[in-house]
Amino acid sequence: MVSGTAITEDVCQVEARRLWNAMSKDSHNLLPKVLPEIFASVTLLQGDGGVGTIKQLNFTPANKDFSFVKERVDEIDEEKMVYKYTTIEGGSLGEKVSAASFEVKFVPRKEGGCVASWICNYETLPGAQLDEGKVKEIKENSIAMLKKIEQYLLSNPNLYC
Repeated sequence: MVSGTAITEDVCQVEARRLWNAMSKDSHNLLPKVLPEIFASVTLLQGDGGVGTIKQLNFTPANKDFSFVKERVDEIDEEKMVYKYTTIEGGSLGEKVSAASFEVKFVPRKEGGCVASWICNYETLPGAQLDEGKVKEIKENSIAMLKKIEQYLLSNPNLYC
């Protein structure tokens, strides 16, 4: 069993509060709308989006690795714009990893925009090998999705204000 952390960070042109509002409060609507090639749907299974909410992200066949992920919202810090969640079912859970938790954070920049970071803490299953190439691919895909959401918000300046 290996414990590890994968960190993805990128500078965005969109203000931190707008990205926060879009990603932490409305991702269940936003992701399938902006990224329909990846997300077939996002369903709130329990709760209203706050702490304790369980949501299921259903992927299109474009995702060859798995068809869904269930996540539990663990923490929402409006002031610091920090959103924490844990994968509770699906994805690589039970196949390659025994646990995966995430932190998404948006930090305003003086010169405008923000720094968006995504931190994944994980534990692999006993005997499972960490595929560095796959970790790199996940990071690159995360940045590509963020950039697509950023472009959507830049093209729709009145959304999530």
